Amino acid sequence: MSATSNPVNFTFSDTIAGRVTGHDREAGRFTLATADGRSFTVDLTGGPSAELLHNLGEPYQDASGHVDELLAEGTFVFAYGVFYPHGEGARFEAKRLVFVGRGGDDYRFEEEKWWVRQIEEIAGFYRKAQFGDGPVDFSRYRTEIRLGGEKTASHVQETDTISRLVYGMASAFLLTGEDEYLEIAERGTEYLREHMRFVDTDENVTYWYHGLKVDGDTEKKLFTSEFSDDYDALPMYEQIYALAGPVQTYRVTGDPRIKADADATIRLFDRFYLDPENGGYFSHIDPILLSPEHDSLGPNKARKNWNSVGDHAPAYLINLYLATGDQKYADMLEYTFDTIVEHFPDPKNSPFVQERFHKDWSHDTTHGWQQNRAVVGHNLKIAWNLMRMHSLRAKDSYLQTAAAIGETMPEAGGDRQRGGWYDVVERLKADGEDQFRFVWHDRKAWWQQEQAILAYLILAGTTGREAFRSEARSAQAFYNAFFLDHDEGAVYFNTLASGLPYLLGVERLKGSHSMSMYHSAELCYLAAVYNNLLVNGKSMDFWFKPDPALVTDRVLRVAPDLLPAGSVRIESVEIEDEPHTDFDAGALTVRLPETSGRVKVKVRLAAVPAPEQTR
Repeated sequence: MSATSNPVNFTFSDTIAGRVTGHDREAGRFTLATADGRSFTVDLTGGPSAELLHNLGEPYQDASGHVDELLAEGTFVFAYGVFYPHGEGARFEAKRLVFVGRGGDDYRFEEEKWWVRQIEEIAGFYRKAQFGDGPVDFSRYRTEIRLGGEKTASHVQETDTISRLVYGMASAFLLTGEDEYLEIAERGTEYLREHMRFVDTDENVTYWYHGLKVDGDTEKKLFTSEFSDDYDALPMYEQIYALAGPVQTYRVTGDPRIKADADATIRLFDRFYLDPENGGYFSHIDPILLSPEHDSLGPNKARKNWNSVGDHAPAYLINLYLATGDQKYADMLEYTFDTIVEHFPDPKNSPFVQERFHKDWSHDTTHGWQQNRAVVGHNLKIAWNLMRMHSLRAKDSYLQTAAAIGETMPEAGGDRQRGGWYDVVERLKADGEDQFRFVWHDRKAWWQQEQAILAYLILAGTTGREAFRSEARSAQAFYNAFFLDHDEGAVYFNTLASGLPYLLGVERLKGSHSMSMYHSAELCYLAAVYNNLLVNGKSMDFWFKPDPALVTDRVLRVAPDLLPAGSVRIESVEIEDEPHTDFDAGALTVRLPETSGRVKVKVRLAAVPAPEQTR
């Protein structure tokens, strides 16, 4: 007997997500249509609990007494419950309902301040976890943070995780103007510069150490990576992410030392990682000869990957351009995106991009854990960042590649029954199979949900396509329903496919080699920008704190992201709580006053209706 002929003769719990298509109050049931159009009958006779989606820092909002009123047709709801054997199939009895709004087109995560409140809560969690209630002292920083914020016995301070915390705090200041967040970002940047930076005056470049091993008052600098995939090498992504936090801080402060560090690190990339013959950047160099082709690199010898080419843009390069307007950064962005469009898509073989390559761009399908496998979030990250670049230098190839990924990913890497996005899948379907197999599990990682949310928000806001907006809403709903840790704070690393948190091993931590506020804060910052300014036409406030004397021509650039030209304008500016009128509303620049010392700048940006919206 084949496995597919076995009837469902056992119980199991699961989640169904979708829109209400019918409600029979007397019978105590309703019907739900999933994203792929399947219909489920949900039994309410077991008396399920019900709640309204609530943000971090908000109390539980019980809706158990309002189920009948909330189950209006078209309402988006998550139903968690038990499948019971029933005839040839199964009957689904709900045990928990989560409503994302009060019905119809009400989505709580589209509230103007939803993501701002969320980043405040996340920043508060990491501030207390790392520094307690005392002064901000980065010598106390630890990479590993437990579920509730406690530190582990590990005494390794990784450069990239400090940088990611700095990014989060700088982003929190941009959205709230809370000075404590900026203090943490600036102290963290100084700590990185003092302890993790190596300036090579002979080559005129800057390197960043992997981290520090701290034992009492003794520091041991770790030059090469300690991470298993990159052990004893200098992986490019570690150098890239060392810039993430400082450059986001530079957007706020205009500190020229940060820009000098970034430029010196870019020279490192161009001097040692760039492949002038075949194009793109190598993923690793050896620590002695600084060569990408040394035998000591083993399987990383003469290799290129998504991180070495594609991570420049989101980690630091777009933000460096936003802060300066310097066309050399735009040129580098264009170079990396042209490289991605040329080499990464592989539509003849798979809807997923190819992520690893040999020197000549032939596909590397045997590398380490990746083999011929796809990271779903990397595909979505490409779509998101291509749309950002399309607003800076429009190209049909950028738009077409991003749209194609947006169209194919839901069926290939999304969960059409429960919502959310999967992790790593095989790039090719097994013979005779209809779906791409999971490599290890069907769990869902927080950072991959972020990529989906941002990809579909910017696709929706730029193209106006309703299908993309629906995907953005579904992705935001799953993330906010299941990833927010209302008990301990911040967000979970992983959930099961059903949305229940997965709390084993490294995935139990809130701080690790992989997690340190970066993705959760980046999501809050850009989801606020895209929801308010690009999709829903709402105004937003942003804060900066530069020293006018250190800002080139005293021109502060306040564009929140790479958005379509003319889609946003400055509505008003305040400097030290006083109105300021010397700004260019369309160019998104503020002329700072001639004064000594730093000034706090509040800028209100307003969405400009698209032409079709004004008719």
